[in-house]
Amino acid sequence: MDTVVMARALFGTSMAFHIIFATLGVGLPMMIVFAEIMYHVKKDRDYVVLARRWTKASGILLGVAIPSGTIVGVMLSLLWPGFMRIVGQVIALPFQIEMWAFFFEALFMSIYLYAADRLPPVVRIISVIFVAIGASASAVMITDAHAFMNTPRGFSINANGDFVDIRPWEAVFNPSLWSTALHVLSTAYMTGAFAVASVAAYKLLKARKAPRETDYHRKGLFLALIFGGIMTAFTAVNGHATAQMLHHHIPEKLAAAEGLFETQSHAPLAIFGKVDEATQSIKGAIELPGFLSLLAGNRFDTVVRGLNEFPRENWPPLYIHTLFNLMVFIGMFLLAMAFLGLLIRIWFKKPYPSWLLAVLVASGPLSMLGIEIGWIFSCTGRQPWTVYHVQRTSEAALQSQGIGTLFVMFVSVYVFLLVVTSIVMHVYFKRHPVSEALGLAAANGDQTGAAEGAST
Repeated sequence: MDTVVMARALFGTSMAFHIIFATLGVGLPMMIVFAEIMYHVKKDRDYVVLARRWTKASGILLGVAIPSGTIVGVMLSLLWPGFMRIVGQVIALPFQIEMWAFFFEALFMSIYLYAADRLPPVVRIISVIFVAIGASASAVMITDAHAFMNTPRGFSINANGDFVDIRPWEAVFNPSLWSTALHVLSTAYMTGAFAVASVAAYKLLKARKAPRETDYHRKGLFLALIFGGIMTAFTAVNGHATAQMLHHHIPEKLAAAEGLFETQSHAPLAIFGKVDEATQSIKGAIELPGFLSLLAGNRFDTVVRGLNEFPRENWPPLYIHTLFNLMVFIGMFLLAMAFLGLLIRIWFKKPYPSWLLAVLVASGPLSMLGIEIGWIFSCTGRQPWTVYHVQRTSEAALQSQGIGTLFVMFVSVYVFLLVVTSIVMHVYFKRHPVSEALGLAAANGDQTGAAEGAST
């Protein structure tokens, strides 16, 4: 197999594995913040139990995110030496800041994990907010490097092909930073919420439990649906900003995502279907006339550039149309399920029906699948460029044999880590059941009440 293809396959597999833990590492701390705030407002210790158990899960996931992230860093240096030359000269700053953000996250995670019971509620909230800030900042800095690859700025290239007149802050604040970073953060928060919803729905579906435990899981599911619904809706809104960024800066990608071959105003938005390059059309699509133009420029008469304006060798793979549709469909489905669940609980004041709980069990894996598809769409849609219109992927990749052996080795490591993580998570929470935690919470609540009564 071609070395460039193997390099992409190995790095893509490494990223696909790491992104599971990185995404949950960003999303779960926000859920913990939410639970701590709810405890501070309602004085219901069930929210403390929710926060503690989510923190334990975050700690386990962080233990895998660190080595997998290290592997990705090594892979970046090993497989993409051409790109690393650009990183070293132009866009090294976000990687340096990310190390400090991770240190910030780890420091306050340690404080919250080991000293939370000794801290007042307000200090606990502040410490876990810092955890969330550190995790989010780390994600933004890594995303910034990705954004730079899409919209490179902050340098000039002389006649010899050397990078000169380096402006690092201009490279950091490139045109696609804000839309890309906000999209990554909102989808991570969404995925963290639906991961919680998935577990809570599964627990509610199992054999009948004590009313106390059932009530606990309902609270967790309700919080997850609120936060997950809000973040999914924000992701949809931010998707509009991302489409406009593509329209202005990466028009080939937008055209390929919608299978648009001819430049036109009132361009249609193609839903589903398959792009047929031979006939330059989309087979089996539902077309909404003018809506791609509206998405790109807020007007139905916005002129959207088609693929035929660009050299064929610069076209992205046309299957990204399918990836784009899958990503959008998953997001809309999750938004609908969150809205329906909240409607049932808030408006109709009824228990969640079994069929809805069964669907919500799948919401966590579905949201993670949406994350994976979104990253594949984003990176594949930039092809054949590693750095858009500056460096081709073939120029950035390692030109060496033996990558196939590395691929097998590292995939084996990832499978091993995934299995071990699942076992550790299962064993820990089996040995520390929620009924035990709720009993301790009730006892602590009684002691707190007695202490408050004595003090008054």
